[in-house]
Amino acid sequence: MNRYIQYMAAGVLTLAGLAGCDLNEMPQATASRQAIFESRSGLELYSNSFYELLPTPYDGVFQVDDNSDLVARNGVDTRFSPNALSPITSSGWDWKDLRNINYFIENCETSSVPEKNHFLGLARFFRAYFYFTKVKRFGDVPWIDRTIDVADEATLYGPRNNRFEVMEHVLADLNYAIENITATSDPSCTTITKNVVRAFKTRVCLYEASLRKYHPGYGQQASAGTWFQEVVNTANEITGFSLHQGPDAYRDLFLQKTPYADETILSVALDAALSTYSSRNRKTISPTYGNRPSLTRRFINSYLNVDGTPFTGNPGYRTTPFTEEVKNRDPRMAQTIRLGSYRRTENGVPIIAPPNLDQSYTGYQIIKGCYDERFPYDDESRNENAHLIFRWAEVLLNKAEALAELGRMTDGEWAATIGAIRARAGLTGPSLTQMPTAADPYMAAFYRNRFSDPVMLEVLRERAIEMIFEGLRPDDLVRWRLGELFQEADMNGIYVPGLGEYDLNEDGIMDVCFYQNEQPQSTTPSIIYVNVTPSTESGTRQLSAGASGELIWNPGPREWQDRKYLYPVPEADRIKNPALGQNPGWE
Repeated sequence: MNRYIQYMAAGVLTLAGLAGCDLNEMPQATASRQAIFESRSGLELYSNSFYELLPTPYDGVFQVDDNSDLVARNGVDTRFSPNALSPITSSGWDWKDLRNINYFIENCETSSVPEKNHFLGLARFFRAYFYFTKVKRFGDVPWIDRTIDVADEATLYGPRNNRFEVMEHVLADLNYAIENITATSDPSCTTITKNVVRAFKTRVCLYEASLRKYHPGYGQQASAGTWFQEVVNTANEITGFSLHQGPDAYRDLFLQKTPYADETILSVALDAALSTYSSRNRKTISPTYGNRPSLTRRFINSYLNVDGTPFTGNPGYRTTPFTEEVKNRDPRMAQTIRLGSYRRTENGVPIIAPPNLDQSYTGYQIIKGCYDERFPYDDESRNENAHLIFRWAEVLLNKAEALAELGRMTDGEWAATIGAIRARAGLTGPSLTQMPTAADPYMAAFYRNRFSDPVMLEVLRERAIEMIFEGLRPDDLVRWRLGELFQEADMNGIYVPGLGEYDLNEDGIMDVCFYQNEQPQSTTPSIIYVNVTPSTESGTRQLSAGASGELIWNPGPREWQDRKYLYPVPEADRIKNPALGQNPGWE
């Protein structure tokens, strides 16, 4: 039984009182300390509780990218809605998980169990995981590495530590975990091994390096290179993984109940026998539930042709209709969104399934991670496909980006990272083995000319395409200091030459009718009607040129201010401890 499920089923019996709300509430053991900390089984059972920090079975990470520049969604997140985020509405200043970890470390350090260092490594991995999340959200946070005594007012009511000091502690915890965790592999892909810690370390170090480089206000640019080098060194230490192969390998990765162990490094497993499901189909496809996410045309344009050349090199790409723009493209496109060849089933019976404009605001409708069967998955939260947390492709992308930032990419490294990912996807041509020598102007504009190096731009193209809906994109925009894209990126969809009916999968049956003002009547009973009457109202669609053009979705007002790179410290917590202060711009 995987460790996360084991914790959910039985681990809650380990200790009580670990979920107090204040820093001065100490956990109280309901079993004797000796039974827990003086036996290997006790240490293992307690450490299983740490897995609760991983993404929840129900939501996973698949909705994180809904709040990015690549996805059109229903409504606007609080972070980007004008006047919605404030010290009053902010949240996340919660330390119960840290107290649980520190209590374990404090007691495990004095244990006589021979394997105690392994469990200390697990605890310190999860402490690093906890703190990385806090630092990303709040910046400066209090560094606490012990159980707090109720009389320790200097700590309980002290100020926050500098985020860069905290990140040095995070790095030390990760290095300790790598050194001391004894597990080197796990066929179930659900437990923390040395390679899991290494994979996470590449993510952490890449984030920290980029933030130091692209946020000059911190004055830490000189140290960025050291963190980029940590990414490369750590990625080189990971062994035993490869890119899963096959014509549909990319999509298949995300549909497995038992993950493919050749590529998956860590996952959260689901199991109907334990009533542990996710809502992936329902929150992605249902027209009435969830965010109804769909990809934007701005992003779809970045997919290469199958021969590795830019689609945007075609002078007419802006006015290419859906049925033509999706042909001869990167095969991952057909494994990420519905194309003309896509088919679903209803109770096992195959059905034609063109993009459904009732379910997709842009026409680029998501299939990545979603079952093809409609019932019951679209209507109920019954998905059992595992959430992939870390996988080999991300490690390769992290390494490639760090090499590009260090100016050390070679054709050999390119072929082993970006080229290997493209080859698995089914692309052909020189881009599999040769670094680019000229910057793609579309990609330079895509990133607001923040990057000009042709290698870096191609790495970023690949990162967005390969990792979409895996929860990394918002953090990427933050670390690159491209927060304005949260507000400014077009929520655009398929190109519509004019009002009227269209066959989106070329099967001879009209699928959608675009109209203005009064809805017409079609001879096709199943046709979807899309009202594109010009409007400034939130929740409406229109065409960019009035009666033709790109389909434009208006989710509502979006706002970005640089203070939003960090969340405000919640006001309720500042009242308890005024020494916390407040993040810049939120006073």
